[in-house]
Order: sequence, then C-alpha cells, then structure tokens
Amino acid sequence: MAVYAVGDLQGCLDPLKCLLDHVHFDPARDQLWLVGDLVNRGPKSLETLRFLYSIRPALVCVLGNHDLHLLAAAHKIDRLKKGDTLREILEAPDREDLLGWVRQQKLMHYDEQRNIAMVHAGIPPQWSLKKALKHAGEVEHALRDDSLYEPFLDGMYGNEPVKWNNDLQGVTRLRVITNYFTRMRFCTREGKLDLKGKEGVETAIPGYAPWFSHKDRKTRDVRIIFGHWAALEGRCDEPGVFALDSGCVWGGAMTLLNIDTLERHQCNCDAVGNVATSPFTPAAASHSEQPDSTEQPAQEPSK
Repeated sequence: MAVYAVGDLQGCLDPLKCLLDHVHFDPARDQLWLVGDLVNRGPKSLETLRFLYSIRPALVCVLGNHDLHLLAAAHKIDRLKKGDTLREILEAPDREDLLGWVRQQKLMHYDEQRNIAMVHAGIPPQWSLKKALKHAGEVEHALRDDSLYEPFLDGMYGNEPVKWNNDLQGVTRLRVITNYFTRMRFCTREGKLDLKGKEGVETAIPGYAPWFSHKDRKTRDVRIIFGHWAALEGRCDEPGVFALDSGCVWGGAMTLLNIDTLERHQCNCDAVGNVATSPFTPAAASHSEQPDSTEQPAQEPSK
C-alpha cells in the first residue's frame, strides 16, 4: 500500500486525476491524504467533491477554510462571495450526501506509527501535539453536534481573538482554534496571529514569523504536512515540515507527496486550474524532504 498526501485541490479535479494516474493510485489498495480546501475557486468544485465521495474509504481528510465556508454557505446562501464556485454544490441533488461527508471530516490528523500530523494551515507554536489534537477535537465535535453546528458556523468568521487563552469559551474559543488550523500563516512565538499577511516568509512584520519557524515550537518532534500557503509554492526549508500548496488554482502546480518515501510529483496547471499543456516537470526535493535515518519511514475563504 502506498500513502500519498496532496495539496489544496480547490475544485481542480483534472490535475488531481493526472497525478493519481501518474502514480497508478488504486483506491482499493492505496490511501490519499487531503490537506483541505477541497473546493472553491477552481473549475470543477462539484465534480471534485463527487469524485472524492466516490473513493471516500481510501481518503484521510482535514478541512480547510474553503470547506468550512462551503458548510456555512449551505446554511446561509448570502455568505457566498464573488469568485466563489460553490453554488453548483449547493444546488446539486446530492448536496446532502456531499455536505454530510464534509461535515464529518477532521481538523487535524495524526498517524502515530509514522509520527506525522496533517493540518490545513498549521499548528500554533505554543501547543504540544496532545493539546493540538484536543483543541481540534473541540471544533470537530461542534461540526458533528446538531445543537452546536449552526451556532459555530454563525460565529466562525472573524479575526478576533488573535491569541489563544485557556479561559476562552463558546464560539469565541472555537473561532481562534479554527483560525489556527485553517487560516494561520504568521504568528508570534506565543501564538498571536497576523491574519493579514499572505505572501512569502520574507514579508513577516516585526515580531512575527511563519508558524513553523519558531525555535521553541512544541511540535518540533513531529513531522507535519500542511497546505493553505500558496505563496510558498510548495517549498519549506524547515526540517520535517512539508508544504504542499503549490498554487494549482492560480496557475502553479498541484503537488502529491509519497509520505513514506518523500518522493514528490507535480502536475503543472494553467491559469484557471486545469492541467497545463506540459503537465510534468521534474520536482526537486527540498532539504526538509530528505529522509532522516533516525525517523520512521516516512470571514476568510481567500488565499
């Protein structure tokens, strides 16, 4: 069995299929990890979701900000924004099956055997693995509990609070957890968020840095796969941290990582997220993707 992780799909189905064909992916035998942002902005959001639903036993999925936005828009259609490509899902005859499946997905996945975690955006530096899993579970519970579901979606949007506090309660508590896991790029060493910065690592404002670069980050003993940050173009020099969003929907590429061999495959995309005329070019491994012999084998819907 091969286990792969793929970067943000955002409704770009053809590049995904191109990559799966390239590695001879067999859903009866292999496993595919999804870093979230399954839909939105790309040309085939509904078809993408239907395809994933059809192979769901072979998937491990965490949710991204666009996926949560989809669930929120399903309850209040006026939440749709210009540029969203979600209406086709909301008007589909099988929408309840598709949305029900999305609602059951995780905010964080951890494979104990491989000692590797997967999140959409990141894990704040002040949280240990245990705490991160616990807090992710709080949002997952709200998504699955009918009494908490709509209040969570109604209160999910917003940038405040900018920092975790153990005394936070209710939707405010869930909002900052959600922002860490699905929107974070830059933060302070204490986990104070800057949710405005979306460009490369060199654009951090004073006192802030990419979440993964803080020297005292408490998850340094865990390998982490993440997406979300298209400006990184799928590159991260932090050892044991693997960035997979290479901007397919923006004319970049879609990236597939074999999580055991750390071999990368990329499918080049055109300006609207379809397969480019020349889909494959060699993808060089960054330092963080060199196997370590001591390790086991391996209101923001926008980017």
